[in-house]
Amino acid sequence: MKKTIITVVGKDTVGIIAKVCTYLAENGINILDISQTIVQGYFNMMMIVDTTNASKRSAEVAEELAKLGEEIGVVIKCQKEEIFNMMHRI
Repeated sequence: MKKTIITVVGKDTVGIIAKVCTYLAENGINILDISQTIVQGYFNMMMIVDTTNASKRSAEVAEELAKLGEEIGVVIKCQKEEIFNMMHRI
């Protein structure tokens, strides 16, 4: 299984989760775990997804999600699980 960590941060608006999840479904990416919170009007979501059956390369998915984020007014970042774990190691 190839896992990727996706984070979404920005001002809360209607449809953020729907648009991100629709993109993932359309590209064969399965959501394994998801957590989202809204703090004083700011939206924060973290997802762990399985990209094993993704129809696109990781770099292309990251680029397209970043562009989607710009369109909906949030910042979307993608990192492969191994890189995320190395960056957050104590």
